Amino acid sequence: MHSTPPEPAGQHRHPRRGRRPGGPRDFDWDLGPGRTGRPGPRGPRRGRKGGDVRAAALLLLDEAPAHGYHLIQQIAARSEGAWSPSPGSIYPVLQQLEDEGFVEFERVDGRKTATLTDEGKSYVEEHREALGEPWNPEQLRRGGDAESTALITSLRTLSAAARQVMTVGTPAQQAKAVDVVNEARRQLYGLLADDDA
Repeated sequence: MHSTPPEPAGQHRHPRRGRRPGGPRDFDWDLGPGRTGRPGPRGPRRGRKGGDVRAAALLLLDEAPAHGYHLIQQIAARSEGAWSPSPGSIYPVLQQLEDEGFVEFERVDGRKTATLTDEGKSYVEEHREALGEPWNPEQLRRGGDAESTALITSLRTLSAAARQVMTVGTPAQQAKAVDVVNEARRQLYGLLADDDA
C-alpha cells in the first residue's frame, strides 16, 4: 500500500518550511535503471545488516549532490556489500531531511537530485563525529543482531493484533486502531530525527 511518509516526530527537528516547487512529492523518484515512480514499501534486498540511513545520506550529500539510486550504490560500495538500503528506506529519509531544511531537490540530467542546503552543511560539520562512519563493514557485521530480532518479533505481534481488530473490532475500535498505528509510525520516524538516538 502506498502512502505519504509521515512528518517525523523527533524533538530536535527544525520548524517545517513551506514546500518548494520540485520537492520530492512533486515528481517521480529515480529508483534506478528501468524503475520509476513513487517508492513503495518494497525495494531491492537489503544487506545482511542495515546502518543509519540518515547519517549515510547526510555524509554522502556533503561530498556531492546525488540522486537516491546513486546514494544506494555508494552505501553498498563503501560497506563492501554488507549493507544495501532499499528505496523504501532511503527515500523517506530524504523527504524527512527536506522537511528539516537540510536538503533541497532539483532535476539534473533527468534525475531528481538531492543537494545539501547551507543549513544541512552546517549540521554535518557540527555533528560529523556523531554521524560516524555508518557504512563501516566491520560495524555492520558485528552490530544489530539482537535488536533486529526483537524489532521483527514486535512487528509481527503488532501485525497480528491489527488483524484481530480488523476481524472482530467494532468500527469505533478500528478507527481508534488507525490512530494508534499512525502515532507509532510518527514516533518511529522521530527516532531517525533524534540526534541523541
